[in-house]
Amino acid sequence: MQDLWLSFQQLMDPEYLLSHGGFYIVVLIVFAETGLFFGFFLPGDYLLFLAGLFCALGKIDVDITTMYLGILGAGVLGNFAGYWFGYRTGPVLFKRKDSFLFKRKYVIMAEEFYQKYGGTALVIGRFVPIIRTFAPIFAGVVKLNFRKFVIYNVLGAFLWASLLTLTGYFLGVKFPAIINYVEYIIVALIVIAFLPIAIALLKRWLKSKQTNSNNN
Repeated sequence: MQDLWLSFQQLMDPEYLLSHGGFYIVVLIVFAETGLFFGFFLPGDYLLFLAGLFCALGKIDVDITTMYLGILGAGVLGNFAGYWFGYRTGPVLFKRKDSFLFKRKYVIMAEEFYQKYGGTALVIGRFVPIIRTFAPIFAGVVKLNFRKFVIYNVLGAFLWASLLTLTGYFLGVKFPAIINYVEYIIVALIVIAFLPIAIALLKRWLKSKQTNSNNN
């Protein structure tokens, strides 16, 4: 059990992943997090940032071009996998029982996000954990026009990979000492990434509380 917990901690540690798995593990995680329903807990934004940073500082045996194209390709293919999964499972997904790797509330959250933003949820959602995983799946559930899906998918992946990976790279080139503040950067990125979700959950809680008060 202790070994299992240690493995899970390592899976959530981007520095460990980059140091031991390198390019291939980054690509695999990006693919899983952007389209496989069980990938919602994987590190996303800060993994991309650190991948670019590690390339700049020579801490990973791959150049920035290869890393960037790998992340971009994995992000696009991950969404295709999510769309296909949602297209095939359809409404059954909403009836699936909760498990360690699946939470129905996340599907509902993605549905609300998608209904609010439409197809652009695939672009905006790239920068929001959980939504990043379930938005393409829900696009498949509602059978979004495939041509539109391709456009939103590629655009979202391009913006996400470019902003985070290349920002990490250029900051590493310009300010090498930034590596000493990695822990603070990770915390800041996590707070920024999860802020929209926290706000959405707070609004839902307040709405539910208000509804219960009116019923009483």
